[in-house]
Amino acid sequence: MESSATTVSGGRSALRRSPASRLPDQLLRWGLTGLAGLILLILLYFFIRLIGESGSTFSKFGLSFVFGNDWDTGHEIFHGFPLLFGTLLTSVIALILGVPVAIAAALYLTELCPRRLRGPFSLFVDLLAAVPSVVYGLWGVFVLIPKLLGAEKWFASTFSFIPFVGGGTPTGPNYFIAGLILAIMIVPIVSAIAREVMATVPPEHKEAALALGATRWEMIRMAVLPYARPGITGGAMLGLGRALGETIAVVLVIGNSDSIGSHLFNQGYSLAAVIANEFGEAANDTTHRSALFAAGLVLFVLTLLVNMVARRFISRGQRGRRGTGGTGVTVATGPAGGAQ
Repeated sequence: MESSATTVSGGRSALRRSPASRLPDQLLRWGLTGLAGLILLILLYFFIRLIGESGSTFSKFGLSFVFGNDWDTGHEIFHGFPLLFGTLLTSVIALILGVPVAIAAALYLTELCPRRLRGPFSLFVDLLAAVPSVVYGLWGVFVLIPKLLGAEKWFASTFSFIPFVGGGTPTGPNYFIAGLILAIMIVPIVSAIAREVMATVPPEHKEAALALGATRWEMIRMAVLPYARPGITGGAMLGLGRALGETIAVVLVIGNSDSIGSHLFNQGYSLAAVIANEFGEAANDTTHRSALFAAGLVLFVLTLLVNMVARRFISRGQRGRRGTGGTGVTVATGPAGGAQ
C-alpha cells in the first residue's frame, strides 16, 4: 500500500515518472553528446582544411618537404626539416630543463612545504602561466640573451669535444635560449598536474613506507613517485605539447634562421615561428602560403602523435598499478624472509 509520501497528484507513484519529466535528462544527454561530437568535428575540419591548403606543396615537393634542408622563399623552395629540427630541439631542451624543476616543486609543495605556506607558494608557481608569452620573449631578448652570452661562450669552449653541444661561437638568439624560455613556460602546467596526482597518493602507502623505517626521501621514492608516475608522464607530455606550439616567445629568441644550426648556441627556426613570421607576406603568394599550411599540418600531426604517446604511457601505468594492487611500496626480503 502506497503511503502519502510516495504519491503525487492524481494518485500516481513518485517512482513512476512521466515521459515528459524525463525530457530534461534526455536533452542534457543529447546536448553534451553533441558538444563532444562538435569538438571532434572541429578537429577533423582543421585536419581536412590543412590537407587541402597544403596539397600543392606536398604534390610538388613530396616527403622532401619534411626531410629536405632548404627553405628559400625567394626561389620558392620549401623544405621544412630545419623548422622541424628547431621545434623538436627546443622542446627537448624545455623538457630536460623544465620537467625536473616542476616535479621538484610539486614534491616540495605536497610533501615538505609547511601547510600555511603551501597555498601562497602554489599560487606563485601557477602565476607563471598567467604571464603572456610575449613578455617571456621580451625578457629573453633584453635579459637572458645578454646575461647568458658569457656563460654560453664558456660552455661552448669548455665542452668543445662534445658534438653539437660544444664548439662554435654562440650568437645572441639561439636554440638554447628558446628552450630555456619554453622550460620556464611549461613549469606551471607540469607542476600543477604533478601536484594533483601526488595529492591522490593514499596516505596508507606513505605510512607503510615510514613504518618500515624508510626516510622521507625513501618514502617519496618508494610510495609517491611510482604511484604518481602515469600522471607525471601525462603532465610532461602536455608540457611538451605547449612547447611544440609556442610561437611569439620563440620568434623573439630563436634567431629565425632558415638553416640548421651547427651547434646548440646557434640561431634556428621552428614550425610555429615561421608561420607567424611569414604568413602576412605570403598572403598573395599561393606557393608560399601552401608551404606555411604544410608546416602547420606537420605541427598538427606532431602534436597528435605526442598526445597519443602520452595516452599510451598513462594507460600502461594504470594497468601496471592495477596489476600490483595499486601499491607503490616494495619490501625487500632477506634469506630468512624478514623485511630488510
